[in-house]
Amino acid sequence: MSKTMERRDRLRDALIGAAEQTIAAKGLAGLKSRDLAREIGCSNGAVFNLVESMDELVLRVGSRTLAKLDAALSAAEGGAAHTPGETLVRIADAYCEFAAQNLELWRALFEHRMEPGRAIPDWVIAEQMHLFRHIHQPLVALFPQRTPLDLGITARSLFSAVHGMVLLGLEQKLIAVPIDALRSEIATMVRAMVRGLTAAP
Repeated sequence: MSKTMERRDRLRDALIGAAEQTIAAKGLAGLKSRDLAREIGCSNGAVFNLVESMDELVLRVGSRTLAKLDAALSAAEGGAAHTPGETLVRIADAYCEFAAQNLELWRALFEHRMEPGRAIPDWVIAEQMHLFRHIHQPLVALFPQRTPLDLGITARSLFSAVHGMVLLGLEQKLIAVPIDALRSEIATMVRAMVRGLTAAP
């Protein structure tokens, strides 16, 4: 690799890191290309030689966030020591904890909207779908007779329920719920859903 390419890669990594820190501190609204250029020591125009657009930059930061979330969920699974139902509870709890500890980066995953006419790249969708294995695998153990399509729908429904509770619970408004109480309520909800699903004919 040439020195020019090495320098470009270093600058690109610095840009993504600076964007990550900015989003973590100020949210998506605080992300400005000129401020990032100043921070990493390049011109504003040079930023767009490192990434195609601000959309791509936000997606690259999101990729880092998803990787950290993936690691947190993997750690929560705890191997084979737990029942599938309890594994789902641990995953949901870890998701809530991750969101609370990385609030603005987590919010950015869902708040970012692509510019009109731009589609979400396939690699982003693949990374997002890869995380569903944490829900899918316990569901396979609970419902071995169900089709992959049915399990996929159940996984998305379970995620939507947990995500909705986390999203509303962490809102810094009147509806906000203390984190310990929120985690307890999420565990109760997931256990109730598992009991209902396993009891259903």
